[in-house]
Amino acid sequence: MFTGLVEGLGRIAAPGPGLVVDTGGIDCVPGMSLAVDGACLTVACLTQAGPRFDLAKETVLASLAGSYARGCIVNLERPLEANGRLHGHFVTGHVDCTAEVLRAGSETEIAIPEGRGRFLVEKGSVAVSGISLTIARLGPGSFTVALIPETLKRTTAGSWRPGTRVNLEFDILGKYVLRRLEEDERGARLKEYLEKRGDGAR
Repeated sequence: MFTGLVEGLGRIAAPGPGLVVDTGGIDCVPGMSLAVDGACLTVACLTQAGPRFDLAKETVLASLAGSYARGCIVNLERPLEANGRLHGHFVTGHVDCTAEVLRAGSETEIAIPEGRGRFLVEKGSVAVSGISLTIARLGPGSFTVALIPETLKRTTAGSWRPGTRVNLEFDILGKYVLRRLEEDERGARLKEYLEKRGDGAR
């Protein structure tokens, strides 16, 4: 579990399935988790260049992890300790999808991937490349987040440009609520269908 408060910046030392990240002094040990641009990865081993991570197929498909080039800068965060303060919001590190930055800067606009708008609410939380952000405005095809100078300075958000792709993780609490509502709706429709069939049979 993470909070979406970036601890530091790392650099991709070796891209590919055996991803190696120069963590810039953030301590890692084999077996621990590290959020790399918001994707929870497990340290397989330590190399001279930094920790190496084995990328699962789903991680490659859903996130940016499989498309990094050598030298790319990434956001890093270690897991929340049990006695730590939750400054951002609950971030699992399970990236839902990637999206395109439409406008960068203090008011950053990000395109909403098709079919994902239902996971977003105005003034709700979203993790963008591992950064816990609040949705300032929500439109039909995009959402806007307000970035303070500290965030622009300490994270990769300061280097985003139109066309930059970012990882998105939607608020897990919202996803569970939506899943329950969808199940209730399906259950209600099934009940109505069965009741109608029963009336017809009689």
